[in-house]
Amino acid sequence: MLTRKQLELLLFIDGHLKEHGISPSFEEMKEAVNLKSKSGIHRLVTALEERGFLRRLPHRARGLVIIKLPALAGDAASRPSREGFAPSVIQGNFRSSLSGSARNDDTETVTLPLYGRIAAGTPIEALRDPNEMIEVPAAMLGGGSHYALQIEGDSMIDLGILDGDTVIIEQSETAENGQIVVALVDDNEATLKRIHRKGESIALEPANPAYETRIFGPGRVKVQGRLTTLIRKY
Repeated sequence: MLTRKQLELLLFIDGHLKEHGISPSFEEMKEAVNLKSKSGIHRLVTALEERGFLRRLPHRARGLVIIKLPALAGDAASRPSREGFAPSVIQGNFRSSLSGSARNDDTETVTLPLYGRIAAGTPIEALRDPNEMIEVPAAMLGGGSHYALQIEGDSMIDLGILDGDTVIIEQSETAENGQIVVALVDDNEATLKRIHRKGESIALEPANPAYETRIFGPGRVKVQGRLTTLIRKY
């Protein structure tokens, strides 16, 4: 699964190629995805190349070729959103499984552990029920390990993340500014918020004006994963 920045860059490159016939410059890419340095673009391009989404042509300026676009990219890109975030929403029912093994068969699904409802005051590890699993489309997942969480509350409602939704989280201890993460505060409280770093301070920002942004000092916040996809049950 791609990060939000990787997806933004891939879609920008694809659109630029279709409109102009050549890939954008690194300066254009930097401005398009709101990064401060070209080194960040180098890292994103390398990650996309490693994941097989684009290829660099040797000995050619602006020599980028799109190999494929990720599943759901068009749907995510077409939906309006606040603050540049549009969750990839898989609509419909999902079913739990008591089997702990992942599977990739004719249905092209993968079984992930389904943690409980994420709520303030509870560490992620305490949420997990080893008997609860969920099957999700394999196309939703990239490399790395993933787990699912159920959302409780409305603190992220303005970004389309609603009470009762299920989110797919890529396990990670790092995140870029602006990404939506599972954050563990003081080794005790787990929450899903947008993360921002300034110096040694970390801000956890909700997406609902009824809630305040919380700012923490060094060592108080640990990233436990990054949101990749959202499942909504109707």
